[in-house]
Amino acid sequence: MEKKALRRCPLGIQTFESIRKGDYLYVDKTELVHRMTHDYKYVFLSRPRRFGKSLLASTFHSYFAGRKDLFTGLAIEGLEKEWTHYPVLHFDMSTAKHLDEDRLERHLDWQLRPMEERYGISHPAVDCNNRLYELIRRAYEQTGRAVVVLIDEYDAPLLDVVHEEEQLPKLRQVMRNFYSPLKACDPYLRFVFLTGITKFSQMSIFSELNNLKNISMNPAYACICGISREELQTQLTDHVDALAEQLGTDREGAVRQLGDRYDGYHFAWPSPDLFNPFSLLNALADCRLDNYWFSSGTPTYLIEMMRKFGVLPSQMGRMEAMASAFDAPTESMTSLVPLLYQSGYLTIKDYDSDDQLYMLDIPNREIRVGLMESLLPHYVQRAANEGLTTIAKMNRCLRKGDLDGMFRLLQQYLLTLPQCDNTQYEGHYQQVLYILFSLLGIYVDVEVRTATGRVDLVMRAYGKLYLFELKLGRSAASAMEQIDLKDYPARFALSGLPIVKVGISFDPERRTIGDWEYTS
Repeated sequence: MEKKALRRCPLGIQTFESIRKGDYLYVDKTELVHRMTHDYKYVFLSRPRRFGKSLLASTFHSYFAGRKDLFTGLAIEGLEKEWTHYPVLHFDMSTAKHLDEDRLERHLDWQLRPMEERYGISHPAVDCNNRLYELIRRAYEQTGRAVVVLIDEYDAPLLDVVHEEEQLPKLRQVMRNFYSPLKACDPYLRFVFLTGITKFSQMSIFSELNNLKNISMNPAYACICGISREELQTQLTDHVDALAEQLGTDREGAVRQLGDRYDGYHFAWPSPDLFNPFSLLNALADCRLDNYWFSSGTPTYLIEMMRKFGVLPSQMGRMEAMASAFDAPTESMTSLVPLLYQSGYLTIKDYDSDDQLYMLDIPNREIRVGLMESLLPHYVQRAANEGLTTIAKMNRCLRKGDLDGMFRLLQQYLLTLPQCDNTQYEGHYQQVLYILFSLLGIYVDVEVRTATGRVDLVMRAYGKLYLFELKLGRSAASAMEQIDLKDYPARFALSGLPIVKVGISFDPERRTIGDWEYTS
């Protein structure tokens, strides 16, 4: 039977017109587009990078430009009757990264100039804020219609300097001045839409723009970016079938593997599960599973902030936060939670309405493995590449039930690492094991409470549950004695899994595993 031709996935294409004219795959979000433009006038939406914010802004652009031809066959075609052509001012701040104060001013000039020429402004004002005000007013007067302002990735000029006390205030002042006319221009405006990753406090970046509606955690718009499981199974079924064939499984098996790697995001509660669209579309296009989103950007600023707040790798998941934490000003954070959530490294997993408390965790396997790969060099220094090879070999041993082989590999690997200052306490080795085992893509947790104490590390892999007790400068036998004395296995008796007790001794002089014991 001849294979069905599939629409191309729009990899790297963020322009709605290009997707529609090129007959690329498009997951229909236009019902929400129509609803939002009739619900609100000033809107702010926060989503992680590569989550479809730019495509959404471009969709608004085409809609307000009256391009009915581009929306044929989509939900909005049956909702919109007028298709009015409004003047649209579309700013893309993603091109304003890594700039100092003077270059940022010149960049704003570069974006303003062609729009001013379009509306016949030949002698613009000196300051960018006055130029934006005059541009909006002139567009309104010349067309006789209210103006639409789209500002994509408003925070891009600030993200790279968020931890720099000298640069951040200067760049923030430039952007605050630029955005300040938006409230004064209210009589001339039809719709204002801003996207970003983080939320900088409104008093410092938006001045008096206090009428901006933040829909980032509004359940009605939870699916405005990202791809839901329902959309995957209805609009992308042919692509899923092609992937299933390549993986040697059925459709349900392919959906399950895609979900394990790329699903699990929630930006409101309640909310359906959302897939990372960048990773999902790349996987469907390649018919292959890989860590696409994480490999497309190194979270250097996240590593810096983890150092600043003293967050350990094992603390990256299972966090709790009040709703107010999500709106904490990025430039004055007292916790890493807002940055982890807004950047896509944590997502909402549950909500306690009685206490108004959100439960957060790492969304999926791609993020967990990617995070640990990024953190590995900071714990084992320059031997990270050798570490990834060792991890693959360790996984092979674990899969075969060869714990002795796995620990010998780990012992030899730790011997090759350069000496560092933080190897003289047990917690360092606990974090190293947490990172290495997390990179296997399996469940691992630390300091798991029992009725009689805490298990140093718990790992679930290949149908077994492993309970680890770690000792620095003491024997593995003493670790096993503690497991038995405190009867740690009793805590997990209802898991239904065979339990393996593991005691590991670390040698403080050689800085590696001294000996180990295990029993099931």
